[in-house]
Amino acid sequence: MNKCNITLLVLIAVFCSNLHGQLKNSVITGKISDVTSQEALIGAIVKVGKQGTTTDVEGNYKLRLEPGKYTITYSYIGFKPETKVLELKENDSLEINIALKDQSALDEVVVSAGRYEQKIGEVTISMEILKPALLENKNTTQLDVIMNQVPGVTVNDGQASIRGGSGFSYGAGSRVLMLVDEMPMLSADAGDIKWNYLPLENVEQIEVIKGAASSLYGSSALNGVIHLRTAYAKDKPLTHVSSFIGAYDAPRNTYKWWKGTSQMQRGINISHAEKIGNFDIVLGGHMFNDDGFRYLETENRGRLNANVRYNFKKIPGLIAGINTNMMNTKGGLFFLWQTYDSAYIPQGRNIQRYNNIRLNVDPYITYIFGSNKLSVKTRYFKTNNINDKNQSSLGELFYNEEQYQRKFKNNFNLSLGYVFMKSVTLSDSFFGKHEGFNHAGYVQADKKFFDKLTVSFGARGEYYRIDTAKTVGTLFGYKIPFYPVFRAGASYQLKEYTFIRASFGQGYRFPSVAEKYVSTYVSLLHIFPNTSLQPEVGNNMELGIKQGFKIGEFKGFLDIAGFWTRYNNMVEFVFNYYGTDPNLSFVEKLDYYGFRSENLGKADIKGIDAGVNGTGKIGSLNITIMSG
Repeated sequence: MNKCNITLLVLIAVFCSNLHGQLKNSVITGKISDVTSQEALIGAIVKVGKQGTTTDVEGNYKLRLEPGKYTITYSYIGFKPETKVLELKENDSLEINIALKDQSALDEVVVSAGRYEQKIGEVTISMEILKPALLENKNTTQLDVIMNQVPGVTVNDGQASIRGGSGFSYGAGSRVLMLVDEMPMLSADAGDIKWNYLPLENVEQIEVIKGAASSLYGSSALNGVIHLRTAYAKDKPLTHVSSFIGAYDAPRNTYKWWKGTSQMQRGINISHAEKIGNFDIVLGGHMFNDDGFRYLETENRGRLNANVRYNFKKIPGLIAGINTNMMNTKGGLFFLWQTYDSAYIPQGRNIQRYNNIRLNVDPYITYIFGSNKLSVKTRYFKTNNINDKNQSSLGELFYNEEQYQRKFKNNFNLSLGYVFMKSVTLSDSFFGKHEGFNHAGYVQADKKFFDKLTVSFGARGEYYRIDTAKTVGTLFGYKIPFYPVFRAGASYQLKEYTFIRASFGQGYRFPSVAEKYVSTYVSLLHIFPNTSLQPEVGNNMELGIKQGFKIGEFKGFLDIAGFWTRYNNMVEFVFNYYGTDPNLSFVEKLDYYGFRSENLGKADIKGIDAGVNGTGKIGSLNITIMSG
């Protein structure tokens, strides 16, 4: 018998052996869902010893096993695991559908802390969670309003500050990074948060990280992160419409400038979510009109947004989609009032009229295979600020991020990523034309030991350049063309719902175009550029405890943390004399008094942050608490 025949016989024997094994295999199929909402749980884990699988985008799973007795565990983050013991016979075909129950408040799922799904009780940093119901109940028209009610967070004239880590910068730069679906949503020119642009009509969850998070998210995460995660369609179509109307309470008579009825606010939010074939579609809209509490400070805005996602059934785990949001805003504003007894009337009745147009388009693709996840996220964000005071500006931001994640055995998670960002700003009269570039690479590793101790480590290298100004870092005493930042933390579960944690994080923020190059005036106040402005850096340390509780049908947690934050080269908006000619007269020198961004050196911030969060029923009342 020749070698070819021997090889053929071996292949036939192997094939028949495999076929015989497959014929003896039993098959278990089913669907895993939420017992309350009946919605499918995507990515739920089905585990049998060392074997296992996960559910697809419709919550379905399929498992092949040889005949025998098995213990099968069904689990999903934020839900109580369920176990089934069964005995399989040869060629059995079983359908087992599982409805998992919600766990405690400490099992709420977050993604911001480590860029993958975690229970909030196990994260190593301080976090807060806001649900859509809270936004609805408080009739929130802009996110900054509700942010002021989050423990440790304040928003002053649009400038976010977490644990007192930010000052006033007149809308230029931000130490708090705003994320929408894991990507930065800061304008290319001012580097600030456009609060009225955020799509509150389509919110899955809002997560707030307190403290430096630059190793995860890069520049501007120096003081923390606010992450808005938009929602996708569930199993059942859902249409939501809400409208509101409100009136301003009149000031005392000496300040009241209007006659007749009170100044009004009115608006409407609309959203519709539905699955159509392989598509998940969410459409949203928002209209808002404000007569203004101050004379001529009106605002009219309209916003449209859409999330479209396609699930490739022939390639399980492959998802592609595009999210978009656009808004047009018109109105007026002023900086200085007329006189001490006319505080709500602009000086000389001189009002700035503006028309702001904003648009972002976010294509993305994700592929989940086995314990691996590959994703590519992109964003185009355009802001066009038009006004009648010769201060118009155009900003365009291009963002791209590639990320690889893997869940290893023994509770080890690894994330690797690369970020490229380009910004272009243009304003002939405001701060000229400038181009910025950002390259960054990061790694994040999380390991759980003994089912109680979670250890986290992250590192990132950040390179920034605006025109000729660029990043210069140091590592072990050597100059390098990027700035390295690190973070480390640990969380330990003392009891079932008691977690203690400790963390250290570094932050880095490169100045925005507006901070370095803005040259303009507001009423009688001048704003000067500072081309020598340096990046600011910081360190944050904290020690905290999170204690869960349940009283009847009410569940929540108490969180207490002591923190210490230190900034170097801290940037603040400073009023001073910025003239350079010593021969100017007193009157001529007045033109050189004003504000500009300055590096102030070191700053230390220490304190204790405490908060209580909970939701549920007390008697017949549904209650949500967020206090601190």
